[in-house]
Amino acid sequence: MTSASTFRIPVPAPAAHRFVEVDGVEVFYRESLPERADAPVVLLLHGFPSASHQFRRLIDTLGSRYRLIAPDYPGFGHTRAPDGFTYSFERLADVVEGFTERLGLTRFAMYLFDFGAPVGFRLALRHPERIAGLIVQNGNAYAEGLSDAAREFTALTPDTPGAEQAVLDLFTLDATRAQYEGGTAAPELIAPEGWLLDQYFLDLPGRQQAQRALAYDYKSNIAAYPAWQKWLREQQPPTLITWGIRDPFFPAPGARAYLRDVPDAELHLFETGHFALEDHLPLIAPLIAGFLDRTQF
Repeated sequence: MTSASTFRIPVPAPAAHRFVEVDGVEVFYRESLPERADAPVVLLLHGFPSASHQFRRLIDTLGSRYRLIAPDYPGFGHTRAPDGFTYSFERLADVVEGFTERLGLTRFAMYLFDFGAPVGFRLALRHPERIAGLIVQNGNAYAEGLSDAAREFTALTPDTPGAEQAVLDLFTLDATRAQYEGGTAAPELIAPEGWLLDQYFLDLPGRQQAQRALAYDYKSNIAAYPAWQKWLREQQPPTLITWGIRDPFFPAPGARAYLRDVPDAELHLFETGHFALEDHLPLIAPLIAGFLDRTQF
């Protein structure tokens, strides 16, 4: 038996939960408070249909060593957007850009997951000097990283027969749960709080209209892939790729494609689905820590 006098429970850094106003948007964010005032900064960019709460366990795990900052986009989580806000990926990037400037972030790594990739790459193109490195987890930037189902869905327009129902079906509880459990070898490792909280936010007034607009706008990201790839080739950012290879939307070829443009990227594939942190945090968190320790901020 381990003596109580020798066993030490790791104590996570406290996390603050705040709002900041950016161009009329009340952006909610959570931020770890590490002991070091100069701790490396990591901007955690969440995916659909989630929000910053998807990073709670990662913040607890690594927040004492790094300043982890996770905002909610307009249309997600606790962030409050004004009536008439235009929901597009360009506008999400505008708000995140303003958010980083309000917080005075001049040099940081980015965690790009799902929707976080189109938001983050737009930010990177605007301010390459601010990007210290990339952690890419099922954040796609290549045509081969789209599954057949993803290609069909992202090709939908409001005039496509059956498109409206196909989009609305994505906002149901069954669909939200499937995004967490799909592709996992052990669904019992997926805590239900994640998808239940996501569904709560999806069901708030006005949220499905916002998500519908973003669903139809996703094709703007595919059109931007060549520009993102060019940025990667020219900038050669330090890059860590951790990818759930059973993701029904973004399969493993999308992870391997990064190596064409960033051949020194570190690639790790995991036998899981879209939300890889949910069941593989104990494996992914040490990779992130090692990567950040090797990165020049």
